Amino acid sequence: MKIAVVHSFYTSATPSGENALVRDQVRALHTAGHEVELFAAHTDELAQDPLYPLRAAARVATGRGHNPLARLRAYAPDLVHVHNLFPNFARSWVRHWTGPLVATLHNYRPLCAAATLYRAGAVCTRCPDGEPWSALRYGCYRDSRAATLPLAWAGRHGHTRDPLLARADRIVVNSRLSERTYQRAGVPAERLTLVPNFVDAPQSDGTQGDDTGRWLVAARLTPEKGVLELLRQWPADEPLDVIGDGELLAECRAAAPASVRFVGHLERNELCRRMPSYRGLVFPSRWYEVAPCVYAEALAAGIPVLAFAGSSVAEAVREHGTGLVTEWNKPLAPVLKDAATRFPSLRAHCRQVYADHFTERAWISVITRAYEEAVRVASDRVAAPA
Repeated sequence: MKIAVVHSFYTSATPSGENALVRDQVRALHTAGHEVELFAAHTDELAQDPLYPLRAAARVATGRGHNPLARLRAYAPDLVHVHNLFPNFARSWVRHWTGPLVATLHNYRPLCAAATLYRAGAVCTRCPDGEPWSALRYGCYRDSRAATLPLAWAGRHGHTRDPLLARADRIVVNSRLSERTYQRAGVPAERLTLVPNFVDAPQSDGTQGDDTGRWLVAARLTPEKGVLELLRQWPADEPLDVIGDGELLAECRAAAPASVRFVGHLERNELCRRMPSYRGLVFPSRWYEVAPCVYAEALAAGIPVLAFAGSSVAEAVREHGTGLVTEWNKPLAPVLKDAATRFPSLRAHCRQVYADHFTERAWISVITRAYEEAVRVASDRVAAPA
């Protein structure tokens, strides 16, 4: 199949798992024998233009401007797969593409200016619930009403008028929670396809990485990730390594007991290399999440997960039986003691869940079916009487 992949790359100043996923998926499609071309726009390059902020704001607000349509027509792919258009590609061009179109929703931006459905310490669904100007009222994008205005204007008629959601023949979601969230927002279930992301992580063979008794948190130190709240109740006799950096680093250090070590940011390969030695991954995120790679990386390393209820990872832990789920209002020390007893017997199971659901081979199988469905839907659409 001849496939065009469209993606607007976020700035390298903020490490993006989405950028890495797109590169990995393009490579995987090549390896599987498809002809693939990446149609990219890079914030790092475009932002050198002094007028970039104004151009980007106008593009987001109107849906018009820079787009890959002419190049796509010249390439003539069998299928177009759109990952991210914000903020460097316009959105209205998708209405003029008549061939099969697949869109992956890596976040909640069609429903939320901040893309997270999280505000003021809690999940927030005001905009998809019918209050589209709430984002502007609270300055949800970058804590700025001025920065939020283009997004609020673009979404003033609600997400059902989003050009990409309206046009895509198949809409890919990466977790059951994301699938359910978009269904609640009004996206028809028959247009949604669940395709878990894969991670190219070295899978532990079970012969290395003995449990050292230390717990692991690997996350940005930002409010929605819940690391600060976790550290405020972390038991003083439980060793924990915090891998990551962010705006809350100083507060996290002040809140942490002496048993906590701050490792800082690690490259993905180094994180995966160290993972098998940990007792388990603690996942305290306070927002829905979509499908964070660190969950699959932990399973590949054979370490179970202790997740706090409310995130897609907590739902995955329950579904796959790969650890424990707790609540914020429960004392943490007894939960950690329970997990320490149960987790050693789950290590082989975690590796098997990774092999079954989160490998490149598993992804190719599921995404190929999604592409075939999109081609069928597009064929029926073209054949239908006007």
